[in-house]
Amino acid sequence: MANSALLVMDVQRDIVAIADDGSGYLSRLRRAIDGARAAGIPVIYVVIGLRPGDPVSPRNRVMAHAVRAGLFTEGDPGTEIHHEVAPQQGDVVVTKRRGSAFSGSDLDLVLRARNIDSLVLTGIATSAVVLSTLWHAIDLDFGLTVLADGCLDTDPEVHTMLTERLFPQWADVVAVEDWLKAIAPQ
Repeated sequence: MANSALLVMDVQRDIVAIADDGSGYLSRLRRAIDGARAAGIPVIYVVIGLRPGDPVSPRNRVMAHAVRAGLFTEGDPGTEIHHEVAPQQGDVVVTKRRGSAFSGSDLDLVLRARNIDSLVLTGIATSAVVLSTLWHAIDLDFGLTVLADGCLDTDPEVHTMLTERLFPQWADVVAVEDWLKAIAPQ
């Protein structure tokens, strides 16, 4: 895992407020983050931040709806990373402009500069940023692991279908605790 990075995607205040189901998601994610740091795996946070105004075409139904709902405006308090999983000194925070962590961001440059060739994906929502980033990372030839319970979606059935049926075709899909055992220093 020497060339891996843990991506913590879209775990921002407004998004957590919409998606958190009371299942202990943030504490599981915190364990994954702490475990990555202990194993020397870089933690990279990805946030969505849109310029104020009307930064999205109405043809982009999902993003246009979010903008109309007042979500994702760069600098708004709701776009801050949730305090329970906040970055620490040395963590990288990347701002993206659309669904994938790579869209409109310098994530690829950050990863290449650090010689990272394998990504561990977490975030909200499984059917949005995780799915979009997975597809983009496949095209960029990254090795992929998805922490199934390190991802969250507002639709549990969609989350289950993605993590149990679709993602395993292209990525290793494991639980946070199993991943932590695999990366634990010997």
